[in-house]
Amino acid sequence: MTEHNMLHKVVVIGGGYAGTLAANRLRARDDVDVTLVNPRPEFVERIRLHQFVARTGDATIDYGTLLGEGIRLVVDSGTRIDTAARRVRLASGRTLDYDYVIYAVGSTAATPSSVPGAAEFAFDIAELESARRLRARLEELPLDAPVTVIGGGLTGIETAAELTEQGRRVTLVCGRALAPTFSAPGRRYIAKWLTRHGVAVLEAAAVSEVRPDAVVLSDGSADGGVRPSALTIWTAGFGVPALAAASGLRTDALGRLLTDETLTSVDDDRIVAAGDAAAPSGQPLRMSGYAAGPLGARAADTVLSRIAGTEPAVIDLAFTGACVSLGRRTGIRQLARKDDTAVNVFIGGRVGAVIKEVTCKFVVAKRIRLEARKPGSMTWPKGGRRFEQPASAARVVTSP
Repeated sequence: MTEHNMLHKVVVIGGGYAGTLAANRLRARDDVDVTLVNPRPEFVERIRLHQFVARTGDATIDYGTLLGEGIRLVVDSGTRIDTAARRVRLASGRTLDYDYVIYAVGSTAATPSSVPGAAEFAFDIAELESARRLRARLEELPLDAPVTVIGGGLTGIETAAELTEQGRRVTLVCGRALAPTFSAPGRRYIAKWLTRHGVAVLEAAAVSEVRPDAVVLSDGSADGGVRPSALTIWTAGFGVPALAAASGLRTDALGRLLTDETLTSVDDDRIVAAGDAAAPSGQPLRMSGYAAGPLGARAADTVLSRIAGTEPAVIDLAFTGACVSLGRRTGIRQLARKDDTAVNVFIGGRVGAVIKEVTCKFVVAKRIRLEARKPGSMTWPKGGRRFEQPASAARVVTSP
């Protein structure tokens, strides 16, 4: 048997936080051949895209500074995983043979087709390309042009805060509530900061239509809910790429790959998921950079266990809270129980901003780059929610 035939070929689809860390961790064995497939030649820091849009920070990093030695980067997109032939088919027409796939395609924007005009006239900020379009559009507008941000989650809050600090006239439409995953004291702190800096925060208001120059709210107001909006930014919710479904693999309602608690596909034990596109035991974790790293590490460990012929461990991740930036000088670190339930304790102000910035740098410098230098080094808080695989989600095990 030649040395080449002895290599275990692993294709990692998706070069975000989960996929890049998983690719680096796979190098713990020197008989693993790792190919990382990503549609862009650079790594995108999604947690900084709001800064990119406001021109207060960059959001891309050269993969050469992140990937460990020997990992091949293929700039392309997966269109189908051929499980019978064990090949990943790419948009370019190429195919990549595999022994294992780590499915880390991440998440995308979710502009609803049920809201008239949303797909045509609203901008999103979920990916680099859409962020570039949004930044270009912002530069065309005068500072006093009304801007509407749809979505009261962390992305919407950070986008609204960044733009108001640039002198923009911003309205934040929250839907049901502002920062719904935060504690009541944390939500009040965010609301006060936004209001004090000129953001009009509209809670319990939903968008029923997006127009080129306005949004229509179903809030029962006398003017029919029509509010001027020279630019509308949609940040409410995320979607998932359709690669798993297109490959005949079972997914949840949103399109995330259904897996057991070791992150292995319920349909094929040679496909392991990580990050936002994974639905372990049908109970996906919160879509976040916080969860992406541990999920990427666990996915790599599952593949390495299968290569070694040992039983993979289940995912066990304890949450500690979340961070949100409020412009460049303020932030908030919300603390939480291990099950991701917020407690009535947070750190705000300048210290909160420092914690958020350190957290962003930690994800890249201490997690991904350290894993490139020392595969297997990453650890994470444990003791959170454990998963139990439903009986209906029995996994199909293929032969070696």
